[in-house]
Amino acid sequence: MTGDWWFRHDDETVVWTGRPRLSAALGGGVVGVALLAAAAVDPRIAAASLLGVGVVGWALLRITRTDYVVTTRATWSKRGVLGRTVRRVGLAQVQNTAYSQSVTGSAFGYGTVTVEVAGGPDLELRRIDDPQAVRREITDRTGTADRERPGTTEQWRAVLSVVRDIEAAVD
Repeated sequence: MTGDWWFRHDDETVVWTGRPRLSAALGGGVVGVALLAAAAVDPRIAAASLLGVGVVGWALLRITRTDYVVTTRATWSKRGVLGRTVRRVGLAQVQNTAYSQSVTGSAFGYGTVTVEVAGGPDLELRRIDDPQAVRREITDRTGTADRERPGTTEQWRAVLSVVRDIEAAVD
């Protein structure tokens, strides 16, 4: 997946691309079909049929105009029907990752991956296929799963001692 909405550095490769499942538009589709059915039953509310088509179209456009990309350096999100919101989170900014699945998501293999970002709002990759694998792709590149504590135990004890001395002086 390439496009004018994201860029790639020379040493960067795409690891995963995706978008929300089409089933994410189901709620808008149900409302739209209900409006179409209402207009078919009562011709006096013909405007409801136009509204129904609009609701279905909007729900589908929201899905087809949302894209996600994970590279070896960043996670990208693009969404928007009339406007466009593009967000890039460098993997160095990732504090933690998580995934969640509803009951139906567990049954049908989709869910949401949440990327917790240092100094900013979290990034969510919503209703994607195999969220556990996508989370693993991000986590493996950030090193958050195996990040070691810097310094030795003795150095951290020295830091703790200094902090306690400062705390005692302030009290």
